[in-house]
Amino acid sequence: MNYKQIFPLATLAAAAILISTTAIGNRAFTRSNLQDSAYTLYDTTTKVQMISNQFSFTEGPATDKKGDVYFTDQPNNKIWKYGTDGKLTLFMDSAGRSNGMYFDKKGNLISCADEKDELWSIAPDKKVTVLVKTFGGKLLNGPNDVWVDRGTGGIYFTDPYYQRDYWTRQQSDLDGMKVYYLPKGASEPTIVSDQLKKPNGITGTPDGKYLYVADINGNKTYRFARKADGTLTDMQTFANQGSDGITIDEHGNLYLCGKGVTVYNPAGIKIAYIDIPEPWTANICFAGKNRDILFMTASKAIYTLKMKVRGVE
Repeated sequence: MNYKQIFPLATLAAAAILISTTAIGNRAFTRSNLQDSAYTLYDTTTKVQMISNQFSFTEGPATDKKGDVYFTDQPNNKIWKYGTDGKLTLFMDSAGRSNGMYFDKKGNLISCADEKDELWSIAPDKKVTVLVKTFGGKLLNGPNDVWVDRGTGGIYFTDPYYQRDYWTRQQSDLDGMKVYYLPKGASEPTIVSDQLKKPNGITGTPDGKYLYVADINGNKTYRFARKADGTLTDMQTFANQGSDGITIDEHGNLYLCGKGVTVYNPAGIKIAYIDIPEPWTANICFAGKNRDILFMTASKAIYTLKMKVRGVE
């Protein structure tokens, strides 16, 4: 996400969410029964809890095996850790302007490091391995969000173009904004989708069958079927809403970020809306020892919400 462009997007998202009903086929969800359906996910009488607002713009939360969360303060070029013990500590400085992140099976933190438009693997000892430097000899637009198939080790990432004030270039070197796949052990990714206007948030199902990608400019979220070689087929509109970050719970519900958090069930029906008192909610994950704490990076702050469901990441 571009932290300098959040307010126009937030205004558009807010306008969409203020619609009082959402009709899916013959079924309409009003504010009242939307809240009823949300109660199966969390106690709707509780509010999100702000943990800290000491940052400039938070992004990229990723949960390790212990349930600790690592997230970025991108303008300040840092990665922070929020532990299951409730402690907030600095994990890494000079973090490549990391944006979206995700842990692989070995405990390495895969990071969209858009300072030099690279994809990194950060080991627990903070040793950095650059996984992707270029595509076809040209700079990437700026890797934004990432999901790792822990079964195969393959990595999917989105590559929208957001002009950064720490770049010298003023335009993209590529012919569009695409979704890429990096097979395990490969040195250069392949394009798996070039059909989105501006791909951003991305996540997959734990069985590896489906990949979800949000088109933040097209205001859509799509579902793809995954093949064994990592290629994507059967592109379908999942929700008429774009998203920054995305996460998924044990029941297959998708959590989309923007102006707050909107939850859709596996059929693409809106079942909950979580209000976050910030201009923009950039990203989201499930955290904690039981993966039942929803962790949200929102503008200058981080928030949590105790859930009745668990995440699968």
